[in-house]
Amino acid sequence: MMQLAFYAPLKDPGHPVPSGERTMARSLITALEWGGATVTLASTLRSRDGIGDQHIQLQLMDRAQAEVDRLVPQGHLERWQAWITYHNYYKAPDLIGPQVAQQLDIPYLLIETSRARSRLTGPWSHFAQAAEKASDAANVIFYLTHHDAEAIERDRPDAQHLIHLPPFLAHETLPEPSSVDGPMLAAGMLRHGDKFESYKIIAETLALLPPNSWSLNIAGDGPARAEVDALMAPFGSAVTFLGQLDRASMARAYTDASLFFWPGVNEAFGLVYLEAQASGVPVVAQNRPGVCDVLARAAPSAPHQGIAPLAAQITELLSDTRLRTQRGAEARSHIAAHHLLPTAARTLQAGLAACGVLP
Repeated sequence: MMQLAFYAPLKDPGHPVPSGERTMARSLITALEWGGATVTLASTLRSRDGIGDQHIQLQLMDRAQAEVDRLVPQGHLERWQAWITYHNYYKAPDLIGPQVAQQLDIPYLLIETSRARSRLTGPWSHFAQAAEKASDAANVIFYLTHHDAEAIERDRPDAQHLIHLPPFLAHETLPEPSSVDGPMLAAGMLRHGDKFESYKIIAETLALLPPNSWSLNIAGDGPARAEVDALMAPFGSAVTFLGQLDRASMARAYTDASLFFWPGVNEAFGLVYLEAQASGVPVVAQNRPGVCDVLARAAPSAPHQGIAPLAAQITELLSDTRLRTQRGAEARSHIAAHHLLPTAARTLQAGLAACGVLP
């Protein structure tokens, strides 16, 4: 049985705040274990500096060095065969894995990394340089989207393996399909920034829909609840806030939905798109990098085209049950073929095998 060390410097799998980042970290551990590995969560040190403060960066680098000193003996004792890090980038670089892997003389693998050479000088310089060094040190890099692959391919060392790992759900089978005859569904944290921008696009699009022809459920909560409430206030009872849902309640929300509407402003890929499609819910989104990698059918609306194409697509789907059913079936087939646990586990095993780590 393979002995693997796992680390997620941005948000560890046990973090109390739910997010796509946490879900993906947990799913990766599940996939590695499904493939026959024993996975040790090596560290919970969060290396994030969100404001570009070099004092914070130096403090975290000191703490990371203490972790390295602690983990090397542990790795020898537990006979780790490889180190795997999920999500290395200039605001939360892997400050631990490359050193531990080098001292243990084991392969170092990265799942999702980014190259930000424009940040090598400036307020994030210490962390950007560390993130670059981690990317350079990796024997294997798994990239999640083709957009991510461009810079990784351009700057990779000659001996480095690049492998496409499509984002996935940690399930072996699909859930029950939606009846596609309920309200529309949107799902995202109610917070400022990119999520709020998606909610603004939703509100602007709803204003273009024929009155009394639709209803929308919103799953999620967060610090921007009052502002999102204000955006949706003109639509009265047509919009219902479901709050933050647990997994079972979220599954029911998908099963009840006629379509899933989420523009996807600056989404890395968006696990909600996978979940909706797995339930046979047709998706309305904008054609954005990352989002387009996980949709069964390319989104016809690019951001520069504005909201009219989104409204047209929603109107077409809501007026045609047969079309919704057809698009939902296409989505389920796409998820089954490319985005479930067995496919991900095989891809991870192939990456480990590429650097000599076998079950």
